[in-house]
Amino acid sequence: MPATLTRIVLNRHHRRARNDLAYRPGLHKTMMRLLPHPDGPHPRKAGGLLFRLDPGLDPVLLVQTADTPHLASLPDGYGDITTRDLTPILTGLTPHLPVRYRITAAPVVSRSADAVPHPVTGRLRGKLTPLTGPDAIAWWQRRAPAAGLHLTSLPAAAPCPFPSPRPGPYERLTQFDGTATISEPALLATAIREGIGRGKAYGAGLLTLIPG
Repeated sequence: MPATLTRIVLNRHHRRARNDLAYRPGLHKTMMRLLPHPDGPHPRKAGGLLFRLDPGLDPVLLVQTADTPHLASLPDGYGDITTRDLTPILTGLTPHLPVRYRITAAPVVSRSADAVPHPVTGRLRGKLTPLTGPDAIAWWQRRAPAAGLHLTSLPAAAPCPFPSPRPGPYERLTQFDGTATISEPALLATAIREGIGRGKAYGAGLLTLIPG
């Protein structure tokens, strides 16, 4: 399955870009327009859409899609855009290869003691509670091996809050950076394509690697 990574250096002077930086649901809607075939009951998942906002003086938006994105859907002046085919990276994953990684994730835990009924089925489900600080780091240390990574350093973790119209479990994202070696290339390729954890519609789950 192919994958494309699009890098957008956002133009802070562009009205749509400013709005998307301030309102994550709006950013999600803009990203969904990049899918060439947004069909089916789960179009984001079907289109392989993952995105991550790397803040800074010139914020960088990384967008991953299964197919070549429909870049004409973005307004003129939204940002400087480059794309690359991820196939060589996905097929070049080898055991024991050292890498540097970055992922912005939504570390959460389901608290069964605070279980609430599902609005449709009525079944009890645990309440999702965001994890921060050492608890968030421990969450990533548990998730990384299942994604085919053997961590070789203590992850650096930085909170990535974002404006939300209502409080929820995905309003507290955490950016993890560190070093690792590849333990299971097949698991890692799947994790890169499908993302890791919850909150993917809010800019969580996109894993990127740099050899070395």
